[in-house]
Formats: sequence, structure tokens, C-alpha cells
Amino acid sequence: MTKNAILILDYGSQFTQLIARRVREAHVYCEIHPPTRSVEWIRAWNPTGIILSGGPNSVYDDGAPTADPGLFDLGVPVLGLCYGMYLVAQAAGAKVLPAGRREYGRAQVTVHGGRLFGGFTPGESTTVWMSHGDHVAEVPRGFRLTASSENSPVAGIEHESRPLMAVQFHPEVAHTARGGEIINAFLFDVCGATPDWTSAHFIEAEVAKVAALVGPTARVICGLSGGVDSAVAAALVHRAVGDRLTCIFVDHGLLRLHERDQVELTFRRHLGIDLRVVDASDRFLTLLDGVTDPEQKRKIIGKTFIDVFEATAREVGDGVGFLVQGTLYPDVIESFSPRGGPSVTIKTHHNVGGLPERLPFKLIEPLRELFKDEVRAVGRDLGLPEEIVGRHPFPGPGLAIRILGAVSRPDLEVLRQADAIYLEEIRAASLYHSIWQAFAVLLPIRSVGVMGDGRTYEQVIALRAVTSRDGMTADWFPFPPDVLTRIANRIANEVRGVNRVVYDVSSKPPATIEWE
Repeated sequence: MTKNAILILDYGSQFTQLIARRVREAHVYCEIHPPTRSVEWIRAWNPTGIILSGGPNSVYDDGAPTADPGLFDLGVPVLGLCYGMYLVAQAAGAKVLPAGRREYGRAQVTVHGGRLFGGFTPGESTTVWMSHGDHVAEVPRGFRLTASSENSPVAGIEHESRPLMAVQFHPEVAHTARGGEIINAFLFDVCGATPDWTSAHFIEAEVAKVAALVGPTARVICGLSGGVDSAVAAALVHRAVGDRLTCIFVDHGLLRLHERDQVELTFRRHLGIDLRVVDASDRFLTLLDGVTDPEQKRKIIGKTFIDVFEATAREVGDGVGFLVQGTLYPDVIESFSPRGGPSVTIKTHHNVGGLPERLPFKLIEPLRELFKDEVRAVGRDLGLPEEIVGRHPFPGPGLAIRILGAVSRPDLEVLRQADAIYLEEIRAASLYHSIWQAFAVLLPIRSVGVMGDGRTYEQVIALRAVTSRDGMTADWFPFPPDVLTRIANRIANEVRGVNRVVYDVSSKPPATIEWE
């Protein structure tokens, strides 16, 4: 029996994760794998359908990633997108050549028919997103034309008798006006997939999987950061193993206002989870004293965190055999490249922190198949409060990288107070969930001001708020002027030592979201 799942083969497109998101949004399970998977592996995986992603290469280049011709003989529906279309056409004997004019951005495509365009009227024009420098020279033998544009006469093809189809454009990108409709046509009309991928379905399956893996006696530990990912992972595993889960929360003294209290209240009192809180703030702050380089700060915090966690894990007792981590699917995807080898490390994930290499435990990563928005949905279904499930991303090094320069207790207190006011006003204005991430930064400068009748020479707070889908790119959030004015006034009036507030209007790129 064919499993109800879509296999996405990643040829290096910047949009591959968007394909997965669109499929998941249709409540169909999918996984992204490198194109080096063999036909035998794919046959054993037994997908409902296969999507070939776009990519930066040209299929006619030496060493370009390709597709085994046997892939198209499995009888499984295949949809090629951009580079994937070239692979479909090339396998059918058509030529793929450099385009006379490269095409990036919006384009108008005329629809001629086909199963992908069942909801369209033949001859209808629709807006799509193109991103290519090659084109299919002619419709392959055995295929028919389903879409064309002025610059791409062959913009869509479909086999006359087999479930093979492809489009030149990217239906997974939001700029393709009816892209979701096209993908859904492939999922449901062509593949016959069932929309049963829900958070409740995931929880039921994952709880059973964790319970079977851990067995009836082994104990499990989890490092809580206070963030969404580790919190949801802990709640999910707790449902599977109950009081055999122990969570460890390391207070490194770099948390936001009342953050430790919130974690304790939620996990110890509300959820009844065995929580060990370690106050290591003196140790961390002593080691950070006088350190100004941001990378050095991160290294000190990361190493010390591992040392503290390791020591506390030993105190949990005998029988601990498993470690829970909140690794997400984007982290997993980054571990391979389209050519099948290791990819460049994009970032160091603090939730991983090197722990599996240091501790003698088997790893449980219950969220490794999920994107961030899916994790939030699972958290809500598990009963976690919105203040944890819906919170903005918070870096593992905490406020240490939001104080530019050396970290001190007085500066931490100034930043905590300013940050708390900032977030409080954002929530009061009902803007919190419209923002990907918002935080205050303490700058290593002082400025002249006037308060009452006296001159001041005090610290400066910078405010940062961005909109983003996944954190890879971001734009600054356009606050209503009255909200920004109220935030600045409250910080200057209520936080001792601050007389100036500035707002960061940098996008990513060229800036990063965090300042350090």
C-alpha cells in the first residue's frame, strides 16, 4: 500500500522549504531528501507523489545533479518545478538550452489545459514567479503543452498517458497568484493524497513512537531553554513517558525579566513535569566579565552551558538513557546538499549545543519533521500556554549578545527593564503576533540629554523589530508613530540611566536580526 506522503527531491533551490510548507499547509505529509536517493530507496519509501525542486545549476553542465531515469518509470506521479522541469524534459529526450533572456520575477503565463490547471479556463492568463536562465527548447515526445509565456514558449508540460508533469515557474512562491491551487491539484487530483497531516495526528503518532523507543523503565532528560522548541519537545515526551522525564533549566543570568519564573510556573506547576532549575548566573557572569567580542561571548556561554548541564544530568540518577532536543526540520535539511555531501554550516544551533557528543545518551528529536509554525500548533494542542507557544525567538546566549560590549549586572538590569516595557507596549497595541522578533539592545555609548532642568549623560537603548517568514531574510517593522513614541517615552522615564531611544530600520541583509 502506498503511504500518504510526498517525497521532495531537493536540487538546491532557495524555495525548496516553501514547497514543503505548501504541501504541509494542505495537510499532506512530506519530506525533503537529496536527489542522490536511489530508485530502490524511493521505491521502498513508497511515496504518493514526487516533486523535483528547482536549483541553481544547468542540467547540461558537467557534474550537475540529475535524476535516475528509473524514477520516471515507478508509476508514481512526478511534478518538476523549474530545474525539475528540465530533468523531466531531458529524460524524455528534449533539449534544454540557455534562454535568450534570463527571467527573474513576475511573468504572465497562458494556460492551455492539463490536470495541474483543472480550475483554469484554457487561454486564461495568470501571474507566476519565474527564476531561470535556461528553457526547454521543444515539447518532449509523448507530452503536450500546458502553459506558455512570451519568454518561455514551453512553460508547462504533461505526459499524454503517464502521471508526469512539470512547469517552468515556481507555484510554491507566494507571488504565483494561484500557486496553491496548482500544488493542490497535483496533491489531490493527480496523486490522490489524503489531507490527514494535522498536529493531533502528529502527536498521536509521535507519542507512540517515543513510548516504544524509550520502553517501560528508562528515564529521559531534556534541556529546557524557555523557548518554543524545547518546551514543545518536553511536553510531547512527557505525554509519552510521564514522570520518567526530567527537565533541566539552566539560569545563566542572561534571561529576560521574570523568564525563569514563567518556565518554573508552566512546567513544574501547570504540567507537573519534574524540573531541575540550576542557578549558574554567578558562574556565567564571572566568566563573561570584561569580554567584549561577541563570538567569544558565545563560546564561553556555550561551553559553560554544556558543563553545567552535564553535571546536573549526572545528579538525576541511574537509568537515564535518552536526551530530548527541540531540533526542527530546517535544521535537519541544512545537513545535506543537493549533491549529497555535507552542506556549509549556516549557523550553530544553540539547542544542540554539542550535547549529544558529550553525553552518553540516545537522542530523541520529536520535532525534527516539523517547521516552526507546525511546532506552535502542536504546542497548543498539547496545552502549553500562549505566552510560551507564541513567543518570539530568543537566542541561547540571551541578553549577553544584546549588550554590545562587556556584560555587567547593572547593564543587564537596565536592558531587562527596557526590554520588558518594549514587549509590554507591543502586546498592548496588539502587534506582538504581527512581528517575527522584537527586542531591545543596550548600546556601548552615552549621550547628552536633559531631564527636568538638568543635563544628563546616560545610556542609549536601540529597539529592533522585524517581520520575517523564517528568519533567513527580514525587514524592519513599520510601527505606528504613536506606539513608537509611547515606548520611547516610557523607557526614558522609567528606566534609570537611559536618556535616549533609537529605532533600527535595517533589513536582513545587509544587517542581521541580532546586533551581535
